[in-house]
Amino acid sequence: RGEVIETSAGAMRLDPVAEGLDEPWAIGFLPDGAFLVTERDGVLKLFAAPGADATQVSGLPVVEVYGQGGLLDLLIPADFAASREVWLTYAEARATGAVTAVGRGRLSADGARLYGFTTVFAIPEGGSDERHFGSRLVEAPDGTLFLTVGDRGTGPGGLEAQDPMRGEGKVFHLTRLGQPATTLTGALPGVYSLGHRNPQGAALDLQGRLWITEHGARGGDELN
Repeated sequence: RGEVIETSAGAMRLDPVAEGLDEPWAIGFLPDGAFLVTERDGVLKLFAAPGADATQVSGLPVVEVYGQGGLLDLLIPADFAASREVWLTYAEARATGAVTAVGRGRLSADGARLYGFTTVFAIPEGGSDERHFGSRLVEAPDGTLFLTVGDRGTGPGGLEAQDPMRGEGKVFHLTRLGQPATTLTGALPGVYSLGHRNPQGAALDLQGRLWITEHGARGGDELN
């Protein structure tokens, strides 16, 4: 604790704010300073403050922990103080393989449980490959959501990622009810962008434009 290291920007001190995590995937901050962390094996933890012991949150969806899939991103929407909503992305089992799904529940006052968790959207196709689920959630200023989905190992130039009527390798634009917020001619409802490999970084800039980063094999990483 309090370790000081030298960097090109000068001396920096490292203070751990959460310990004992197993493959943490995403973090989200609550208005009171508490924060939530997802672990890929299907665990959601609440830390009331930096350095505090974790509370394991119950009421999660059934998560398919499969290869790179599991419990993935989380989003605390701008209206959390009123809605108490927490959004999660995760791998969901299908007969033909796991899919990337997104849903929401309401966090209890003590932070120990998600109530009424509901899956609001999932891509229609399952995949047998254990790679490239995505998935990152970003809230737009109008309250709609962007969801990134990986190509499931088929390649960004493959038929699946390039096919606008399939869910792999896409960015989706959704309403808070999970309905399409963008509709393109000849495309699956909600498709906003296609031809992606495994986009796992996403953010809006100050002009409201969406930026994503995606992993690429052998130096093929992209910023779009």
